[in-house]
Amino acid sequence: MSPFHLRQAVALTQILSLKPRFSSRKITTLLYLKPFNSKISSFMRDGLVEDAQQVFDKMPQKNTVTYNAMIRGYFQNGFFEEAVCLYNRMPTRDTFSYNTMISGLMRYGDVKGAENVFQSTEGKDIVTWNSLISGYVDNELVDDAMRVFNAMPLRDVVSWNLVMGGLVKVGEFDKAEKLFREMATRDIASWTIMMKAFLDAGKVVEARNIFDDMPVKDIQAWNTIISGYVQNRFVEIAQGLFHKMPKMDGSLWSIMIDGFLSIGRTNDALRYFYEMPQKFQKTWNSIIVGFVKNGLTREAHVILEKTPFSGIVSWTNIMIGYFEVGEVENAMKVFQLMPALDTTVWNVAIFGLGEHDRFEDGIKLFIKMKEFGSSMDEATLTSFLTICSNLPSLNLGQQIHAEAIKVGIDCFSAVGNALITMYFRCGDMDSALHEFNSIKFHDTISWNSVICGLAHHGHAEKAIEMFEQMRLSSVKPNHISFVGVLSACSHAGLLTRGKHYFNVMKNEYFLKLTNEHYTCMVDLLGRFGQIDEAMNLLNEMKRDGLEVHASVWGALLGACRMHKNMVVAEIAGEKILELQPSNSGTYMILAEMYLVNRRREKAYNVWNRMKENGVKKQPGCSWIESNLGGKVFLAGDRTHPEFKSISFALDLIYQEMDFLNVASKDIEGAYS
Repeated sequence: MSPFHLRQAVALTQILSLKPRFSSRKITTLLYLKPFNSKISSFMRDGLVEDAQQVFDKMPQKNTVTYNAMIRGYFQNGFFEEAVCLYNRMPTRDTFSYNTMISGLMRYGDVKGAENVFQSTEGKDIVTWNSLISGYVDNELVDDAMRVFNAMPLRDVVSWNLVMGGLVKVGEFDKAEKLFREMATRDIASWTIMMKAFLDAGKVVEARNIFDDMPVKDIQAWNTIISGYVQNRFVEIAQGLFHKMPKMDGSLWSIMIDGFLSIGRTNDALRYFYEMPQKFQKTWNSIIVGFVKNGLTREAHVILEKTPFSGIVSWTNIMIGYFEVGEVENAMKVFQLMPALDTTVWNVAIFGLGEHDRFEDGIKLFIKMKEFGSSMDEATLTSFLTICSNLPSLNLGQQIHAEAIKVGIDCFSAVGNALITMYFRCGDMDSALHEFNSIKFHDTISWNSVICGLAHHGHAEKAIEMFEQMRLSSVKPNHISFVGVLSACSHAGLLTRGKHYFNVMKNEYFLKLTNEHYTCMVDLLGRFGQIDEAMNLLNEMKRDGLEVHASVWGALLGACRMHKNMVVAEIAGEKILELQPSNSGTYMILAEMYLVNRRREKAYNVWNRMKENGVKKQPGCSWIESNLGGKVFLAGDRTHPEFKSISFALDLIYQEMDFLNVASKDIEGAYS
């Protein structure tokens, strides 16, 4: 080797060995650009844009390939403006330059820019045309793709596949099939595109015909047909094909396992997992979830304890499974035995306790989470705010609101919605409305929370006003929205408006009526003594195949009590006791109505029936919140540790009330 070539080789080696930075030595001569162009492409593929830029900047000579490598790399790594800028600076361009720009501009949605490059391209080749078609398809401009396809002077199989795939993408299956039949030459991709189209449309027989007619089948074709059968719940057929595959793909094992789980064949899913040549934690987690969804949480728990594949996700799913079947103690045992606790685990435990009315335990766990220093997310605060709503505890809710502001997640919709609900349930309507007005985007839950909250507190007109604002917004009312507005009409006795919204729900929004909507309407009609019309609604429910719940019969019974309709009251009362034999309130109302109607024997029969069924009247319960915590009181309870203090405070209140009553009468007398 000559000294010149030796020096050149050493220089190239030194430059190529450097990654982030180059020495300050100036490169004076560069005869072979290929190694540098390859280095640029390599850096760009690895996302090392700055390194590629340094190579580019240090090169004293650059050819078109150098520019193309940089432009393509910019597009690959999201540097759109840099790609366009460098393209405009290119001294000369070749066909690859134009094709790269068309593809890159289309990828970023600059369809007009890509069209301009296409028009300016000299010597368009088939890749140029295909690049434009591919861009149109990616931007769902299939009509434009077809127009260009029809104008092509020459097409290859890629051209056909692109437009066929585009038609499938927008649901034009018939046109795609027509193109497929017209193709003179097809490759494996052509067959696979049509096969997948049929499978996605549920046409399994047609897809199988395509598969059977394929002259050559690759792994992708096998994967497509088998996953298609699983997708359409023909798992047995998929299983048969799976065992006929010439070479089994790792992802297909997971697809088969998911298929077994979808039809409840959990043991087969487990067996396939053990037979998998390469096992994935994600697949194992899917199996645990499958067991839980099929009501086999205990079995999944036993399996998990005996295998080496357990992880935090699997154990979390076991917790969820126990909570779903009401086995709170088992769920918490799993929680306590977990070696590591992440935010999701804490969230599941807090939410699960709240769902099962273990509010105090949920609060203690939240405090423990804070003590552990675990990070909180919107799900944590939403779950805890739900507990505050159910207690209800305004003081705790306000503390959590401050915590949400502190960690910067009060802006999330889920947290904002939970705050609205919490403030309404705790009776702080001003704060609830302030929070509603503070949310930037009101979703369905936001509107429903404020409508139902206002209705619950008797602000019917304001609730209706909010409902009408919701209708004017981009958010459509759902069945809960109508429960809120019908409830508002019911509480305020707005019969005409209630009937109007009931009909709007059915005939304008075409929403399915539920027991909650009928309960509101029966209650509303009952307030005005329209018992017969209320009964007609119940008959309408039965005709529509909707089971009448105890809540609807309860609303009817309440109306009968108000308007002294003993005949219908007996029907409603008996229906409630069929559904809820331990409903003490129904026994008491029926007995009271019998006594009012001088049917003492019937009243005694109701009391005896109540006694025989072991039903006892539930005592009234109330509670107050103070700085020292919540205090619970039961009617007639003399065992309360502070009974004497409570009695003394009540006597003072009664004396004050009597004084105010006497004073009020004196004032009225003075002005009469």
